[in-house]
Amino acid sequence: MHFHFGKDGGAERFFVHLVNALAERGVEQTSVIRPDRQWRSEIEGATRITESNFRNLSLDRLLLPRKVMHMARRDRPNALMAWAPRASQLMPAYRGCIKISRLGDYPPRLDYFRNTDCIVCNTPGIAEHVRKLGWKRDIEVISNFTSTERVEPISRTTLDTPEDAPVVMSMGRFVERKGFHTLIEAVAKVPGVYLWLLGDGEERENLEKLATDLGAANRVRFAGWQKDTRPFLAAADIFVMASSHEPLGNVILEAWAQGTPVVSSRSEGPQWFMRDNENGLMVDIGDTDGFARAIERIANDRTLGAALAERGHETLVGQFSKQAITDAYLRLFASKR
Repeated sequence: MHFHFGKDGGAERFFVHLVNALAERGVEQTSVIRPDRQWRSEIEGATRITESNFRNLSLDRLLLPRKVMHMARRDRPNALMAWAPRASQLMPAYRGCIKISRLGDYPPRLDYFRNTDCIVCNTPGIAEHVRKLGWKRDIEVISNFTSTERVEPISRTTLDTPEDAPVVMSMGRFVERKGFHTLIEAVAKVPGVYLWLLGDGEERENLEKLATDLGAANRVRFAGWQKDTRPFLAAADIFVMASSHEPLGNVILEAWAQGTPVVSSRSEGPQWFMRDNENGLMVDIGDTDGFARAIERIANDRTLGAALAERGHETLVGQFSKQAITDAYLRLFASKR
């Protein structure tokens, strides 16, 4: 039984991947999610779905804890799994199975996990942080996986982009920590390069203004949220993640799955699994000139880009395979803690 109150982004894409992977392995699932999620249709058939906002000032906040306790007593699940701290607050004090909180980011405190038996961290860095906060119960490190299926690239005319222009792509929620402002500034310094940004958020208007102020608006495309980002990744020449804080960087794995070379900031997650000049290029956080040089280097050397993409794909398959990650969760669900 999953409790998931995320919106749209990398964590939600992994939730969809894992729910479907578990369904393929014959796991019966129930998921409590927010109403009207874009990705709801992608898990229909793989899990029963209950919708709730679980907001502080709502009737759901009072009634949902009783409801999930009733569901647990009725269905007797092997595992209850809360995705992120907020969902962990819903975890009932049910004693019939293992109770798991899955973290894809660094929690500020531990009081969310009062009824949790085991915290699953998707990087060693998050696990170390949780221990430093004083967590004494079980911890497992189980990372993400993404689909490795190659898809056909979209036509560049879809985003009004010349066929022969180098295309840089990035995606995510438009918030300051994602570093999209740094990326726009970097692309503005590299003539002829086009930038595709997939996603949306509170910083969109500021990002559009920045592109205009830098004289690069004619080379920046805001494509909004896309149900399937893979055709865009397959069509891009370079994927760039410029985040100042990124616990894992699932978007990097998605880029590698489509054979796209990656440039990343030296944020927490990428420093765990990326090696500069081996499976990608790494740049200091906020270093606009560094990102510009890395983009220009790959754009001017397709052989380098192909080699980085190939070694990135090897990392993806060797460290983040669907079978290995799903097996790890199945073992955890079957354990008694």
